[in-house]
Amino acid sequence: MDGRFTREKLDEALALTCARLGLDGRNATLLRFTNNAVYSLASAPVVVRIVGSRALRHRAAKVVRVARYFAEHDIPAIRLLPGVAQPLEIGEHRVTVWQRVPRAARRANAVELAGLLRRVHLLPPPSGVGEWNPLDDVRARIDDAEELDPADRDFLLERCARVEGDLAGLRFPLPKTLVHGDAHPGNVIIGPDGPVLCDFDSSCAGPPEWDLTPLAVGRERFGDPAGRYRMLADAYGFDVTVWPGFEVLRAARELKLTTSVLPILRSHPRVRGELRRRLDDLRRGRSTTRWSRYR
Repeated sequence: MDGRFTREKLDEALALTCARLGLDGRNATLLRFTNNAVYSLASAPVVVRIVGSRALRHRAAKVVRVARYFAEHDIPAIRLLPGVAQPLEIGEHRVTVWQRVPRAARRANAVELAGLLRRVHLLPPPSGVGEWNPLDDVRARIDDAEELDPADRDFLLERCARVEGDLAGLRFPLPKTLVHGDAHPGNVIIGPDGPVLCDFDSSCAGPPEWDLTPLAVGRERFGDPAGRYRMLADAYGFDVTVWPGFEVLRAARELKLTTSVLPILRSHPRVRGELRRRLDDLRRGRSTTRWSRYR
């Protein structure tokens, strides 16, 4: 059976989106496709983002809400394409459309990420952004998996329940605020006026410690340079890895990292090998093995 999010189906959704908006989608570049398919148009400075999970289509409305909130508070972040009521419903897809930020040749660094996070964490959460429940998305992806062995499904749901119980017992030292939810340099674009945030799918009202966790887990799981996380902790002013609750946050983050591709597994089969590796490591309690990023 064909996947629901094959390149052909995504290209069709892009073409329908562009037709509705009077844009030309020919020769668009697919920048990435894991949680979402992100296209950059060749004909205009526009980025089209198509949600890659039926179960998580509802998040598109939150993404729009957070983007507008950031614009109101002058947070450096990507901006929605003006004059378009968003999110768009394109067949079964949910789509958002953005002003493309001209990218510099370099990637964002951890100090720049820390500066953006400090600004975000000073804001009260906007209404309707939702509470921090990191495993809700994990369960949604498990339910929405294009294919998943029943034993793997049972294992993941059992692990979710165990980690969720551990999360409920945490007492966070930092005050609750608006959090980005998936804070790493890959979600920062270096534009002509400096770094800007992108990807607000996981934004919510929650503990700032969660925004410091991705780089710490990246150091442990992906072998990212140790100095990158150290720069983040020093610039932000808090080291989440020395807090006793860090291992619980790490467990939740690793579940999210593992399950992110489940809704597109048949559409994007080349990720199967890495998914299997991650599942095996989680099952066997291997916390020091290296993972490769999904491509």
